[in-house]
Amino acid sequence: MTDQLSRVFQALADPTRRDMVARLAAEGDASVGELAAPYDVSVQAVSKHVKVLEDAGLVSRSRDAQRRPVHLEAEVFDLMTKWIERYRQQVEERYRRLDAVLAATAEDTRDDREEGAAS
Repeated sequence: MTDQLSRVFQALADPTRRDMVARLAAEGDASVGELAAPYDVSVQAVSKHVKVLEDAGLVSRSRDAQRRPVHLEAEVFDLMTKWIERYRQQVEERYRRLDAVLAATAEDTRDDREEGAAS
């Protein structure tokens, strides 16, 4: 799992690949030529980007007659989401503990001020 997760994050570290993934998510399957259209790079360069995404498990290619569409493998995002969610929960728990400490400190400070005013 960690190895695949590392490959996924590494593949998504490149802005062009992130854009390709976003386009596949929004528009559905596309050929390498269609993916290459908005970029000022060769189809071969886009093919290399697609290969990185494919090796990470983010996309797959199928054969549709003469066309080889690139398909987004959305279940890989479940793996990322689970990993992110685990750490989000840990961070939220830390913030809850910090809030409790700060509230207790504020109450102690208020009590000290009230004692000083009473004497």
